Amino acid sequence: METTHRVHVGDARELPLADDSVDLVVTSPPYPMIEMWDEVFADLDREIGRALDAGDGERAHDLMHAVLADAWREVGRVLRPGGIAVVNVGDATRSLGRFRVYDNHARVTEAFADLGFDPLPGVLWRKPANSAAKFMGSGMVPPNAYVTLEHEHVLVFRNGSRREFEPGADRRYEAAYFWEERNDWFSDVWTDLNGARQALADPELRERSAAFPLELPYRLVNMYSVYGDTVLDPFWGTGTTSLAAAVAGRSSVGVETDPDLAAAFDDRIRDAPGLSRDLVADRLAAHREFVAGTDADLSYESDHYDTPVRTKQERGLRLYEVTDVAERDDGWRATHRPYDTED
Repeated sequence: METTHRVHVGDARELPLADDSVDLVVTSPPYPMIEMWDEVFADLDREIGRALDAGDGERAHDLMHAVLADAWREVGRVLRPGGIAVVNVGDATRSLGRFRVYDNHARVTEAFADLGFDPLPGVLWRKPANSAAKFMGSGMVPPNAYVTLEHEHVLVFRNGSRREFEPGADRRYEAAYFWEERNDWFSDVWTDLNGARQALADPELRERSAAFPLELPYRLVNMYSVYGDTVLDPFWGTGTTSLAAAVAGRSSVGVETDPDLAAAFDDRIRDAPGLSRDLVADRLAAHREFVAGTDADLSYESDHYDTPVRTKQERGLRLYEVTDVAERDDGWRATHRPYDTED
């Protein structure tokens, strides 16, 4: 199996892709009303900068989401019918005149619903706290303290009716996940993503991209696509979504305005062979640990691995590893083979 991975330096509001050409979107846009993104939004619409300078947070928030809405329209154009769009976004707290929360997740949900997408159950991703302080405002004295935001929203939308596959589609059943993975991944609160594999050579690039941990898009790619699908990230950053797609056996397309961020992917994609093998080995080891510790009835046997599984749908599950990556004129090609525990 081969997959391709392309990045375009450009604007998410003008995607260089054909209609209905991608199967899954996984992205994390600049968060409106987070100060590190003020300049980015103001460069796209000067009225945003004027609203911020005037202390008019509500107008600035509206204008920022109007910019994002143009990108979401493009997502709707290029995403195939039945395809899934996943948007990781956090709300913002800020004082412009008065302190308030800016509900970014609600605005993004509204924008996708206006485009005809069906909102599906999403996830609260509780991020590791960087500080022991659990309060904002007046501290220990009521009533003017505020809850600290320690979670982000993983919003899930479907473009129309459920996606259909041909009967017995091997690439779909090989892309199955283990029963216990399904229970963890499809829980509505995630607390186990700490970003351990999110390492960039240049810390300044990580600061500019606000990159999410690899485990986040890797999990989502496995949840909402099958082998050989194409995954798009219109707010690509340093390519974490593309790297996740590569190690998961999917093709990818990224769109990024900053050429320096786009160039950083060349170093990251070269790590795909070792990274993919580690990830699939970890998944299989975790399943065997589950088998050893469960009292559940495991009445099926895996077709490809020496282990029982809980359900019939897991029997055909097959894990793939990247064996080689090669640079081409239009991006990168990754070669995959089935993971063999005997190698």
